[in-house]
Amino acid sequence: TAVIEDWLTPDWPAPPGVRAVCTTRHGGHSTGPYSSMNPADHVDDDPAAVQANRQTLQRVLQLPSQPCWLQQVHGTTVIDAAEALENCVVPTADAAWCTRPGVVCAVLTADCLPVLLCDRGGRQVAALHAGWRGLAAGVIERTIESMQLPGETLLAWLGPAIGPAAFQVGDEVREAFLKHDRQAQAAFLPDPEGGWKADLYRLARQRLAERGVTAVHGGEACSYSDAERFYSYRRDGVTGRMATLIWLHAD
Repeated sequence: TAVIEDWLTPDWPAPPGVRAVCTTRHGGHSTGPYSSMNPADHVDDDPAAVQANRQTLQRVLQLPSQPCWLQQVHGTTVIDAAEALENCVVPTADAAWCTRPGVVCAVLTADCLPVLLCDRGGRQVAALHAGWRGLAAGVIERTIESMQLPGETLLAWLGPAIGPAAFQVGDEVREAFLKHDRQAQAAFLPDPEGGWKADLYRLARQRLAERGVTAVHGGEACSYSDAERFYSYRRDGVTGRMATLIWLHAD
């Protein structure tokens, strides 16, 4: 697959039939604050540009179908992507899984954490959108439950999100995680300016490990600090979104 130069291809030992990509700002048709590869249709970008970006995505990645886009609400609803596409609906959900080859699971992010999952046998994939709210509420756990596979059989990849040096939060965010598990305190450092600096990547790894998923890759890129490459809602307010996609290749 000829991906655009700086798009991210997960560096993980996924089985050969699993395809996955995360876009960056580059390679699209949007202008102004959305420049240029914004596939999100809910951020007030020009609809024609968004449509052109989605077509580019499909063409460049040779996608087997239109991605199953979600209406994301920072919740924990998980859907079967194949079912949603069959019903021609844009589901209100924050995660999608699939066992059918040729169906593309997708999430849109700009600081929230995109998480990809696949099983070592290459029979199932999932994509989820994990901001702090979804993460605290259990979107990772709900997705793994939906996949009905033991965590030990899964691989995870963490895409670009706001990094621990940039993510300032208040007490209520820290409390939401500590209520669930005291070990979450390791993911919060006191911020000299008040409040806390939170490590979304570490929080996600803790939740994954709780479910037996220890083969976790990625988690290095910071969307907030790399304005050239990534959209960031915290940094810019009006901005586009990166798309993180995963699918099973139909032989």
